[in-house]
Amino acid sequence: MGSSQGAMSGPTSYADPGFSRFLRRAFLAAEGFDDVDLDRPVVGIATTVSDFNPCHRDVPAVVEAVKRGVLQAGALPMVFPTMSLGETFINPTSMFLRNLMAMETEELIRCQPMDAVVLIGGCDKTVPAQAMAAISAGIPALLEVVGPMLTNSWRGERVGACTDCRRMWGRFRAGELDQREITEVQGSLATTSGTCMVMGTASTMACLVAVLGLMELSGATAPSPSGDRLRHALTTGRLAGEYARASTSPTPTLTAASVQNAAKVLAALGGSTNAVVHLVAIARRAGLDLTVRDLDDALSSIPLLVDLKPSGTRYMEDFHQAGGLPVLLKALESELDTSVMMADGRTLKESLKDVSAPAAWQTVIHTLDDPILPAPTLAVLTGTLAPDGAVLKVSSASPALLEHSGHVVVFDSPEDAEVRLDDPQLGITPDTVMILRNAGPIAAGMPEAGSLPIPRRLAEDGVRDMVRVSDGRMSGTSYGTVILHCAPESAVGGPLAHVRDGDVVSLSVSRRRIDLLVDESEMERRAATWDATRDVPERGWGRLFAEHVQQSDKGADMDFLSAVQGGDGP
Repeated sequence: MGSSQGAMSGPTSYADPGFSRFLRRAFLAAEGFDDVDLDRPVVGIATTVSDFNPCHRDVPAVVEAVKRGVLQAGALPMVFPTMSLGETFINPTSMFLRNLMAMETEELIRCQPMDAVVLIGGCDKTVPAQAMAAISAGIPALLEVVGPMLTNSWRGERVGACTDCRRMWGRFRAGELDQREITEVQGSLATTSGTCMVMGTASTMACLVAVLGLMELSGATAPSPSGDRLRHALTTGRLAGEYARASTSPTPTLTAASVQNAAKVLAALGGSTNAVVHLVAIARRAGLDLTVRDLDDALSSIPLLVDLKPSGTRYMEDFHQAGGLPVLLKALESELDTSVMMADGRTLKESLKDVSAPAAWQTVIHTLDDPILPAPTLAVLTGTLAPDGAVLKVSSASPALLEHSGHVVVFDSPEDAEVRLDDPQLGITPDTVMILRNAGPIAAGMPEAGSLPIPRRLAEDGVRDMVRVSDGRMSGTSYGTVILHCAPESAVGGPLAHVRDGDVVSLSVSRRRIDLLVDESEMERRAATWDATRDVPERGWGRLFAEHVQQSDKGADMDFLSAVQGGDGP
């Protein structure tokens, strides 16, 4: 009644495998499948279409292209839905649901009959979740991203989501744009399908999963509305069909070398700080016992080579037209381990054999001999305020603030900041260090609240950046001198919990330090009086998350989903 491969594998448990397969064939016949179809290996295609995820508007066209490729390779495509985390629609934050999507996707891969799988995503948390699931599920898996949006213009100025969203909103808060103008801008920033067209989290993760060998290299930058995107989806379908027929994986093992390569590419891109958390989580899914601190050498050794917002001035379509990720990897080749395997079954060295160095006619991709900014572009900081690590995107920070000390004003939560930030009685000055706590994984699901706005009266005076410190995250499209992911978080008694207004914080990027200048005995006294009680949700995912999520330095994954066991738990 069929082989163990294809649509008849993994029969439903009716205590009679023959009946299970008979029943399955009966219902598949209702879908129009015949015995020729069912004798083929199956490629599952996970779709993340949702009206709550505008970035994924063109996923149906991508699905059709993947299906065409699967059929050309002689396999049977079977489309199935998964969660879709639309970045601007999820409350309180899509990061809260990343692990749930990873778990759901993994379980759907395991419980449905498929010999390989293509996971179609794009928006910030969908790609990390799918990569985590792909590593854990244990069958040949390829990712296909939806690709970035194309840019638009407003009153003759080229604009795009979402660095320009923040820049224009900052101008509105500063009184430089009126209500009519900001409404016009609102309709000009995101006008096609796809993800943000800057080097935010979505674009960063598209590049990193390709470097990790989970997606064919040319797919990282192809714009969403383009034929390049659909042709790449076709290639992905063919590859998946070939792997399903051969019952072999394009990426048998995620190695420490491939993770270090990804960290170096992250630095060259001036990529999202969020990618550090996701990269650690993906690595730990593969059993690699590393934390954010283990990435600092790789992140610190590579200068900024790609001129893209928010670290630079250009957009993803410019990067793609300049040759995209393959050309960047060629520029970085001397710094990479080229023995690692890529998604097409070749080594990185073989994949780059016919790729040219950055062409003279373009100015987007630079070389190691002619970087845009020197290393580091991202820095992992430790110190008395973040013993287990924190992250700063140096390439989008203000050089004058990279060595800075200032008195502190503390906000106890994102909600507290929303209420009090513009209160002139707080006495915030441009030299103040603004602290946001209770924004970490356990306290709040780790929202993108770390990039606190500049207080309105300072913004109106022309202040554009200040030192801000948080146990939360910020959008990959953000900019500024913002220290993020401080671990341990305040909700578990990390040093942020014991900071008080008027304390002094010292930032030194050259020494990789973020320190609270308070005597150790005083910190011990404060810790002894700290109230450790916290509200835990009564039911559902919220309770499971609060009880099992790990700290950001370990990727903020669930302790029972990580392949690295032991340690200090969540």
